[in-house]
Amino acid sequence: MWPSRHLPLPPDQLRPLADKVRPAFLSKCRSLKLDTDLSPLLKSVYLPLAAWIVRQKPDNPMVLGINGAQGSGKSTLSALLQAILVNGFQQRVAGFSIDDIYKTRAEREQLAKTVHPLLITRGVPGTHDVALGIRTIEALKQATAKDEIPIPTFDKATDDRKPMEAWPVWKGPVDIILFEGWCVGARPQPEAMLAEPVNELEAKEDPDGTWRRYVNDQLKGPYQNLFALLDRLIMLKVPDMAAVFRWRLEQERKLAELYRHNPHQKLKLMDENQLRRFIQHYERLTRWMLEDLPPRADIVLYLNPAHQIHKIQVNPCPCQP
Repeated sequence: MWPSRHLPLPPDQLRPLADKVRPAFLSKCRSLKLDTDLSPLLKSVYLPLAAWIVRQKPDNPMVLGINGAQGSGKSTLSALLQAILVNGFQQRVAGFSIDDIYKTRAEREQLAKTVHPLLITRGVPGTHDVALGIRTIEALKQATAKDEIPIPTFDKATDDRKPMEAWPVWKGPVDIILFEGWCVGARPQPEAMLAEPVNELEAKEDPDGTWRRYVNDQLKGPYQNLFALLDRLIMLKVPDMAAVFRWRLEQERKLAELYRHNPHQKLKLMDENQLRRFIQHYERLTRWMLEDLPPRADIVLYLNPAHQIHKIQVNPCPCQP
């Protein structure tokens, strides 16, 4: 499946590497409780992608962005790449999601009061602690053998950031930093595109465009400083918004199952109607990224309606002719 003219390693080197990393790859697949057997894609997709990443890596730690709409499989891709990079290429790989740097519930409640009520809902630009993300990436890039870097963590079930004492800690230097998120690498929309609402949520709850213009302004400013730290960008391209809803609903059901046996856990899970409204918060920017990002991302992994990678696009890197 990987384009032959962009193959980062010759086939005679990929085959033994595939045998080497297969146990770790399959173990990670089992731990992720995937519904689909991804082992046939190890040699044709995941291993060449990992080899491409290593080939692109600069002398200093590399920051790799992974973009994809809700439910596209960003976290799964990050976890599988980490397993391959560690076990096949001896890379020290740290990672976190843009979801992990959401503003706290209290901070978003304040935004909802002072800017626009829709900002209570996490996800859109303006609801993340961008400075925290920049500090974390910079600390990982500069980490030495004696350093311990706390990695922010957000609990979607309770809709709040976990206390710092519960954050995982990365110890030592890093070779590759994986930074994944639905809007990672996004650019602001042209002003003219903000005039008309794109769905019922915007028409009813943001009729004058205050919310969407605030989101776009955040994307113009602070978020570009965060995304400027990326050395390379991979996009998981969904087929359409219907797939986003379907796959995100699957995620919500898995989250509910995860916490079902903990009666003391305070949950903020969504039914189908709530989820449909929730996704409308991201529809505008998702549609824009589907248009704007494929020519700009370094790698585009096209997903079909069955949630499978069916096409790979490798764009020339800026450093290449």
